[in-house]
Amino acid sequence: MSVYTLNLRVFWPLAACLASALLLLFHFVLRGSEQRDDGCPDAGPGAVLLVKSLLALAFCYIIVKCCSVQGSRAGQRPRRTAESGVGRAAPPKREMLEEHFEKHVRLSPHVLGHSKAHVAKLVGELVRVGRADVPPESSLAFRGDFVQIGSSYEEHKVGSPDCFDILVPLRLPRGLKLEPRSPAAGRGGAPLVTLDTPRRTEWTRRHRGFAEGFLRSHGVADSCRLSPDSVLRWFYAASQRCLATVRFPFEERCSLSLSLGEGQRVHLRLAPRSDYVCCHISMGVRLIPALPLGDSAYLVPASGARKGEDLWTAYFPRQEQRLLGWLKGRLPPSSCHLKCLQLLKEVRDLGGQALDQQAGAEWRGVLSSYSLKTAWLRLLLSTPPEVWEERHLVGRLEDLLRCLRESLQNRALLHLLLGGDSGLLPDSLALPMPKLAEEPMPSNLWVEFSPASLDLVSARLAYSWAHLPRLIRLGRRYLAYCGIFWVLV
Repeated sequence: MSVYTLNLRVFWPLAACLASALLLLFHFVLRGSEQRDDGCPDAGPGAVLLVKSLLALAFCYIIVKCCSVQGSRAGQRPRRTAESGVGRAAPPKREMLEEHFEKHVRLSPHVLGHSKAHVAKLVGELVRVGRADVPPESSLAFRGDFVQIGSSYEEHKVGSPDCFDILVPLRLPRGLKLEPRSPAAGRGGAPLVTLDTPRRTEWTRRHRGFAEGFLRSHGVADSCRLSPDSVLRWFYAASQRCLATVRFPFEERCSLSLSLGEGQRVHLRLAPRSDYVCCHISMGVRLIPALPLGDSAYLVPASGARKGEDLWTAYFPRQEQRLLGWLKGRLPPSSCHLKCLQLLKEVRDLGGQALDQQAGAEWRGVLSSYSLKTAWLRLLLSTPPEVWEERHLVGRLEDLLRCLRESLQNRALLHLLLGGDSGLLPDSLALPMPKLAEEPMPSNLWVEFSPASLDLVSARLAYSWAHLPRLIRLGRRYLAYCGIFWVLV
């Protein structure tokens, strides 16, 4: 005996069409009765109500359809398994990764190129205005150039080209001598230093204003330290003056604003007014004051340092960019190395979506972009070039995740250039390093985190990779629902 079953794929579209037709009929029947005093029909509010009603109906239809499809799949899975003995196979992980990469991870080279060109033009004008032709006697000044750093310029940015990092080198006053010193011997953490100078010198007596404004007395020894907070305040005020000078030519295309944001970084915000910058992308530029250290290395104010520590972080952008260029020439033309790093960042972002504020901050702190890039470079330097062909994408991504988890379990991720293992870098690639301190310890990027935190991150990273298809589906559905909700509101 045949039993009739309701076909949900046909029923819900028909129900939606019928409800839409009834709503339209109701609207047009009552339209003639809505007359204003002058005899003209008042169709404005009714049209708005009609559009909102249709959107609400479409939203309800999507939710009901998703629930019905999930329910039908859940009900059909045991029957199919019983009949065929094999459940429905999941799509191949390689195809799923490629599809997600093209739709949600990969950046448009056209949009990224336009964005970088616009940022470079604006920042170039800004630092040109602040440049001093003659080195100042008792004040800081812009050197006149800038250094582009970060993932947007190293071709592994994910999401949207909406954030750029720029180092702005500064000129110290003539005659001021600063010596880098390690603040904690044997600490072995991130490359942090202080910039000290003797307290009683002829220069400090002659330029008392600069010494009182930028140098801070250090009680342990008879010396002064250059205060990063004072340098940041001067840099913020100088950037505001320079922006006021160059603002007019750019304001026809975008509105500009400057703020001193979180982490003591100067944020330059660009909100385009026209289609000159593609798709009206709002961009943020982090302007970071940098003191040249020699050998293309820089010192920047340390983010997250406690008050009174006066710590500076060492940056090596030229050395890392030179290394990336050498690796690019060594790898095959169809290499997947950049795609691996971008997908690793996406696994991190998807795995941290459900975490609360504190756990999410710790998750992003351990798996920072620089930590992921360090693990990625170490794997690139320790594997043959031919294994990075495009067809080995899944295997290399799994290797990268395994190396990252091993580092988490060992509680150590050594800095690529200050890690103490000079044999990792090729002999043909000379990377001269400045002397930051006497007998520096190998720099471990995770020394500040507890073993329990590193174990939790390792476990969640393995969970995120194992359930990546589910996390991708949940992320897409969440974004779709948020978009419909904001349209209705």
